[in-house]
Parts: sequence; C-alpha cells; structure tokens
Amino acid sequence: MTLRIIATGGTFDKHYNELNGTLGFAESHLPEAIARARMTAPVELELLPLLDSLDMQDADRARVLASCQAAPERAIVIVHGTDTMKETAAVLGPAALDKTIVFTGAMIPYQIAGSDAFFNLGFACGVAQALPVGVYVAMNGQIFAWDNVQKNRAAGVFQPM
Repeated sequence: MTLRIIATGGTFDKHYNELNGTLGFAESHLPEAIARARMTAPVELELLPLLDSLDMQDADRARVLASCQAAPERAIVIVHGTDTMKETAAVLGPAALDKTIVFTGAMIPYQIAGSDAFFNLGFACGVAQALPVGVYVAMNGQIFAWDNVQKNRAAGVFQPM
C-alpha cells in the first residue's frame, strides 16, 4: 500500500532563524523526516504551499480537499498546523472520501530539540494504514475522530470535545 503525505506547513515545518530569533518557512522538513524514519512502505510526498494554519483561508482548505480527492492512494497523512487542524478536517470529513485521512502536526518545530514532530509523523503514518475509512486527527499517541477533537491550548495537547 502506498501512503501519501501532504505537507501544508504548520509548526512541524517551521525553521528557526538564528539571526532574528523568529520562526518561518523555508524548505519542508518532510523529505528528511521520511528518510530518517526508514519507512519501508512506499510514500508519495505532496508539498502544498507551506502556511501557518492561522493564515489558512477557505481556498487553502479547498486545495487540501482537492489533493485528497485526486490522490490515488487510499491512506493519506496531512501534516498541518495545530491551530486550525480541526477546521480543515471539518472540510474533509463531510466530503465522505473513500480514504483514510489522518491529520497530524507538531507543537514544537521538527528541527528543535524535544520536538513531538517526528513521533507524530510516524504515529500518523502507521495508523493511516490501519484505520478504517474516515478522517482522523493523530497527535501525541492518540487518535480522534475529526468531529470529536479540540486543541487544549493551555495544556498543549489535543483531546476529545
């Protein structure tokens, strides 16, 4: 089974600029993360414009939906910013695609020590190949249905509603 990974940006893909102390986007970390994970399942990586999820608009969410609709793969992982992951999942959930779609992301950028990005990616890739058709959020070792998840900003975790 081939797995499709769709990159949309978010904290996962942010780079730290040592000169001014800010986080921003450059190249995606996903090619390195996929190679480092030594996944043996075939992977197709699709890079959409990398955005902070707070900057995502309806057109960006429609692009994610169109990518999922056009994908020949039945297992899809979407790497997305955590702030509006739920909103994008709410666009895909009602579309009732005959695929297993798993959203994941990171609270700490991939390149920062102590990041949850690498674990979340591996976890999402595994469950995307095992879960039944549907749309899910997989964060920090837990799986949530797209319509029963919320980000607890104070605790820095996802939880059921």
